[in-house]
Amino acid sequence: MRDDLRLNEQADEVIDDLRSLNRPRLIVISGPSGVGKDTVIEEMRLRHPDYSYAVTATTRPRRPGEIDGVHYIFMTRQEFEEALENSYFLESAEVYGNLYGVPRKRVEDEISNGRNVVIKVDVQGAATIRAIMPDAIFIFLLPPTMGELTARLRGRKTDDPEALMERATTASWELGKVRDFDYVVFNENDRVQESLRVIDAIIVAEGCRIDQTGKGTPDTRTRHDHQD
Repeated sequence: MRDDLRLNEQADEVIDDLRSLNRPRLIVISGPSGVGKDTVIEEMRLRHPDYSYAVTATTRPRRPGEIDGVHYIFMTRQEFEEALENSYFLESAEVYGNLYGVPRKRVEDEISNGRNVVIKVDVQGAATIRAIMPDAIFIFLLPPTMGELTARLRGRKTDDPEALMERATTASWELGKVRDFDYVVFNENDRVQESLRVIDAIIVAEGCRIDQTGKGTPDTRTRHDHQD
């Protein structure tokens, strides 16, 4: 009888340990310019107000409708470089002639406080974060086709033809880095809710993993698409 009781106690300890595995995570959203990262994250804000959403600092000019401190933290190049010298950023990179960086302290504080943190970065930034926080969840958004991606970029009407060509060329390069990510999600036209459904499934599945250390090899990472 005592042996049975002890076995039950040990089993309960195992169950408690497994329950504790599901902990707050950093969710990294990346993908080429024009793929819809901002749209996906805005919808995530509505669906998951309990998550924390890291605000990226940038030196690029503010676009119409963007709010400082909400969409981006807008800084001068001098302010950004001073912050960089003071180790203010979790990661930083120069993209299309502008500096981008993710403030470190808020990300660390929110995770310590028990909240999932969503962060948007480019491919370079994702590689930097993986080296620092390998247990993060890395998701790469893909367009239906390169032609559609180019059409989306043209539709934004924020770039001249030369800049548009540069973004398309960079997108092709970024696609070559997709296997450095844990998951891919196809962001089809007018189907952002489908993209969110897949992202939610990824986050739930990651919370059920036995090993959440992020030490798996690229061959063990999973490709996720969604179909009707």
